[in-house]
Amino acid sequence: MLTTLFIFAASLAVLLTAARLFTSAAERVGLRLGMSPFAVGVFIVAIGTSLPELVASILSVRSGRSEIVSGNVLGANAANLMLILGLVSVAVPAGRIVLGEQYLFIDLNFLLGSTLALGTSMADGRISPIEGLALLAGYAVYIGYLIVEGRTASAERAHEEALPGATRSLLRDALILIAAGLVIYLSGERTVDALSELARELGVSPAVAAVTILSIGTTLPEMAVSVIAARRSHAALAVGNILGSCIFNAFAVSGAAAVVGGVVVPPRMLGFALPFVAAATLLFYVLTQDKRISRWEGLLFLVLFAIFLLEMAGVA
Repeated sequence: MLTTLFIFAASLAVLLTAARLFTSAAERVGLRLGMSPFAVGVFIVAIGTSLPELVASILSVRSGRSEIVSGNVLGANAANLMLILGLVSVAVPAGRIVLGEQYLFIDLNFLLGSTLALGTSMADGRISPIEGLALLAGYAVYIGYLIVEGRTASAERAHEEALPGATRSLLRDALILIAAGLVIYLSGERTVDALSELARELGVSPAVAAVTILSIGTTLPEMAVSVIAARRSHAALAVGNILGSCIFNAFAVSGAAAVVGGVVVPPRMLGFALPFVAAATLLFYVLTQDKRISRWEGLLFLVLFAIFLLEMAGVA
């Protein structure tokens, strides 16, 4: 088991590193091609931080282990809403997150809508390819909203500060994109294989292993981006990244995986993980109506996430 755990951790580490290199190179290519910092943030940073979930989910379906997808998506969204948001609220210097950007509240509505769409698609224990297309259409609507309505002066400034300068040559970054993409595919495939083997040795289903182990690992990029943004007094950007990742997971990751070959949703995911994520989404929506998230509310999120993990792991 220790060998399998080491292989899983090493494969996941390589996957996350390759995804970060891919995203950084894509950022520079986008800037060199004339994209605005905001557009780069919307299309590249938001998608890049969720790239490990997307790759792992698609490879799971192709290898005949689609039940990993539902565990990965639900676990990642629970980690985003409870774990990462809790850490951000604790890390922010002011002791509370002030949500002054009006566009974030439209994101909140999209978060509710994406959770409802995901739950409806999963209700019969399977996400069909047609439902996958519908989920992808939902993400297309969200991208359209971001392009038309989501651009604000403060978001533009924050992305300009966060994005690296486009100093490398276009050819070098293109080669990095190709190499990183190949490594992402290979390491993603090895991560899924190791996770399945680890689940077998632990005596749990791959879906449970995905919701407890894989989901936390694949949300590390979102955690790093959000906590750093909060420490730099860009708390609204951090919350926006969390919301964007949750919406991407519900719409795009689930949708793309279902289009590839359909996604099986085990009873354990339907009976506990999905209702928990839906309730966590609703709780987050209610608590943010006063346009701020206190450190105490963040600590509550961390406690709830710990209970979720204990229950999914069968410890509670």
